[in-house]
Amino acid sequence: MTRKRVTQHDVWAAKQRISPIVSKSPLIYSEKLSEYAGTPIHLKLENLNVSNSFKIRGAANKILSLSHEERKRGVTTFSTGNYGMSVAYIAKQLGMKAIICISSRVPKAKVDALKSSGAQIEIYGDSQDDAEQRSYQLEEEHGLTVVHPFDDPHIIAGQGTIGLELLEDMPDIDTVVAGLSGGGMHSGLGVALKSADPAIKVLGISTDRGPAMYKSIQQGKPVAVEEQDTLADSLLGGIGLNNRYTFDMVQQYVDDIQLLGDDQIAQGMAFMLDKHRMMVEGAAASGIGAILNNRINLGSRAVVVISGCSVDTATMLNVMKKYSDAIPE
Repeated sequence: MTRKRVTQHDVWAAKQRISPIVSKSPLIYSEKLSEYAGTPIHLKLENLNVSNSFKIRGAANKILSLSHEERKRGVTTFSTGNYGMSVAYIAKQLGMKAIICISSRVPKAKVDALKSSGAQIEIYGDSQDDAEQRSYQLEEEHGLTVVHPFDDPHIIAGQGTIGLELLEDMPDIDTVVAGLSGGGMHSGLGVALKSADPAIKVLGISTDRGPAMYKSIQQGKPVAVEEQDTLADSLLGGIGLNNRYTFDMVQQYVDDIQLLGDDQIAQGMAFMLDKHRMMVEGAAASGIGAILNNRINLGSRAVVVISGCSVDTATMLNVMKKYSDAIPE
């Protein structure tokens, strides 16, 4: 089957489709981070979306594109938490059935949030790949439609609407930094931003505890990696050995990928709480951590995407206790 190429037209169509459900997220200037880095840095606050992460963009675009019959049967997905919350929210707004498959590795805060979302939750296996397997079983057994978390043209186009908003608010943007997992956001950012200006840098930050996309690009093909516990749990999960879109698109659009350890990610979380009074998850703070540890080269007009805020208070308190001394003044 011929693969559909995701274009800037698809991203604009997604923007129009999801606008009744997804509001534009704020872009704010980070004075302290800019002072530390010696260059202006803004933060794109996707953590303020109604489902608390950027994932609602792709979820809305995909589900709203389903046929009437598909909506009647319902949807299923596999998730490390944030995408499941977004699918659950959209399904509830449309009166649809949704079954969210997660692994036993998903943190309790995200499990509790999912259980209160109105969707049916299934905990299956010890990895994102196990949860994916269960999701496709449900599709076969019950006729549900699997809405893939990242490797789907509608998801990619939906996440790309972040890029359109950045161009609206900062036409001279030259660098975007965000946590990289399955590649849906970076693929969409690449289409949206580099269609406008190929010189814009798109940078990815991954955890060093199971970086599936990074390892796959190193080996020139999608590979499976072992997941490990990490503060950046949203960056876990394989990209699929039969990946159809995001592997190639990340290769095409992402200029650099850096791996961070939990200590560096925790510094980013502590910085966001101390300087911006925002409690964000490890994946969302990865770009901040990379800057604080001088791991990336920034231009003169940089943006860090703060992707979500699904972290429990106990984890955040522990991070502040251990890493508050590492926050720049």
